[in-house]
Amino acid sequence: MGRNTGGWLEDTQASYDTVAASYAELTRHLLDETPEERAVLALFADLVRAQGAGPVADVGCGTGRITAHLCRLGVDVFGIDLSPGMIGVARRDHPGLRFDLGSMTNLALSDASMAGLVAWYSLIHVPDDEISLVFAHFQRVLRPGGPLLLGFHVGDESQLMTQGYGGHPMNLYVHRRQHSQMHAWLEDAGLVVEASRTLTSAESKLGGIILARRPVADPER
Repeated sequence: MGRNTGGWLEDTQASYDTVAASYAELTRHLLDETPEERAVLALFADLVRAQGAGPVADVGCGTGRITAHLCRLGVDVFGIDLSPGMIGVARRDHPGLRFDLGSMTNLALSDASMAGLVAWYSLIHVPDDEISLVFAHFQRVLRPGGPLLLGFHVGDESQLMTQGYGGHPMNLYVHRRQHSQMHAWLEDAGLVVEASRTLTSAESKLGGIILARRPVADPER
């Protein structure tokens, strides 16, 4: 793993700029076919409310389908994505919602400002040696007690993706990971894993879901 090192951010941005319109069409109705994922998102919304509500960031939001779903669940949510093309489609399809251009490796949010975070299958292109940085940002911007919801592909391999979403050219790696490795990275960042499971659905042939949280009192380091 980790073969996609130099230039991976640029490759990810360019690839998703290319496929943005077709990606939106092909993924638009996935949540209609995934009742378990809808239940997890509803639980996440309840956890945010239980902590007093507040702003939630959908990090790596793509064309905004999860952002919009959380909004319908009553969450004060906005999206962040690396790809201007994806952000453009998100703003077009969901004009009442906020979508910002940005990177999870340099998250431009204030410390302890977020009531919750979602990264729904948006870590799959991040190389192993960048994951700790991403989770450190997640821990930093979450309020104490704030929940984090992750979706990812389960497995042990990285594969180069050269086309997708209607046959358009792409150039980026898809990294599949085990729950144990994800848990270790989260715990190293000071986040506590509360629940995880593996499932098969329209979202992923073998998908992993993790609910974690920034503890109310951060451990001494």
